Amino acid sequence: MLKSIFRCLLSSMIAVFVLVNTGTAQQSKQATSDKEQATSDKNIKNEVERATEAANVLTEIMNIPEQSIPEDLMARAHGIAVIPHVVKGAFGIGGQWGKGLMSQRREDGSWSSPAYIEIGGGSLGFQIGVQATDVVLVFTDEDGLKGLLKGKLKLGADASATAGPVGRKAEVGTDVLLKSGIFAYSRSKGLFAGISLDGSVVSIDDSANRKVYGKDVTGEQILLGKGLRSNTTVEPFLAALQKFSPAHVHITKARTQKSD
Repeated sequence: MLKSIFRCLLSSMIAVFVLVNTGTAQQSKQATSDKEQATSDKNIKNEVERATEAANVLTEIMNIPEQSIPEDLMARAHGIAVIPHVVKGAFGIGGQWGKGLMSQRREDGSWSSPAYIEIGGGSLGFQIGVQATDVVLVFTDEDGLKGLLKGKLKLGADASATAGPVGRKAEVGTDVLLKSGIFAYSRSKGLFAGISLDGSVVSIDDSANRKVYGKDVTGEQILLGKGLRSNTTVEPFLAALQKFSPAHVHITKARTQKSD
């Protein structure tokens, strides 16, 4: 009799132990899943904000007729990059760093899905203070884009980059285009003007690209449009590009060489 009671008690204890541990394991698994989802949502939120900020910067700049990027230059652009809030400054050793997006014009004149990029660089000298600047790069020569597709582009070394002309209706002659493959602009404290960024390095931010497009996607695939579609995360930036530089076909070096 006692043995039977003992066995029943033992069986009950084992059953309770199994149930408790199973419940604990499920709760732990759920907590881990919730934490991973929260982290993922936060990361995507950061990329959504970057795309929205880049779209806002381009829109605000182009809505100022006297101090916007010339429409002629926007029409001739092979690629456009917008990097909001580039932070410049240090104590004794200067530097700059920022993240943004860029797109490349396809052969049919439309814009590729935007890829996430980074800009960084350093300079020596007596500098005190920190300054945030919005930066826009207009690529008028596809050679500059080829360097970036390889992962990294050093302005002034891999591709010439100069301060761009200002004024929506400003004429951009061929002689101006030949001086530089990339025109750089900055906006700081409400002031908009061309800027020299020699020594700065523009690179593909594949970490952000994987979060937005998928773990096996590269910046090169995005910019070359290899079967990748835009999505709601980057749509604000793409819409701004389409508004201020509508789709049209223009002659590229590759196409010229083929015709020759």
